[in-house]
Amino acid sequence: MDYNIRGENIEVTPAIRDYVEKKIAKLDRYFTESPNANVNVNLKTFQDKRSKVEVTIPMQNLVLRAEENHEDMYAAIDLITDKLERQIRKHKTKVNRKFREKANMVDFAPIFTEVDELEDQDELEVVRTKSFDLKPMDSEEAILQMNMLGHNFYVFTNAETNDTNVVYKRKDGRYGLIEAH
Repeated sequence: MDYNIRGENIEVTPAIRDYVEKKIAKLDRYFTESPNANVNVNLKTFQDKRSKVEVTIPMQNLVLRAEENHEDMYAAIDLITDKLERQIRKHKTKVNRKFREKANMVDFAPIFTEVDELEDQDELEVVRTKSFDLKPMDSEEAILQMNMLGHNFYVFTNAETNDTNVVYKRKDGRYGLIEAH
């Protein structure tokens, strides 16, 4: 894996670089061969001395991404590694289940080594389905609808493009828009 480690308001020292690389390299054990991936790590420190660590690992059939805020940057890196490991285990469980159900999924199976399946497989189960008509509107109206319903996201048809869009409330209290094409 190739590492791209950036720091915002912090110098990326050799010690930090080595720690990040050592921790993320432990994820290699989940793959039959070391993935050819670029690991993007963004380290930030804020004025209140809190740290934010973001890791993104785009791969062929999967994008691993995690972020963590913590007072101690090294602890945040440890927590990120745990999150990424859980994501890999969940994905492997899903792929292995599909592989057993359909023999034609051969191209997915070899990328992972054997690991025990997750015990809590029911979290991948759809327990409720809703259907509704998407009303054409602009993003501002969609945000108002979302807030009136008390939800943190809202699906709508963009009146200008006629595409399905999603507005969502971000952790920082602002809003985001996802456009599907």
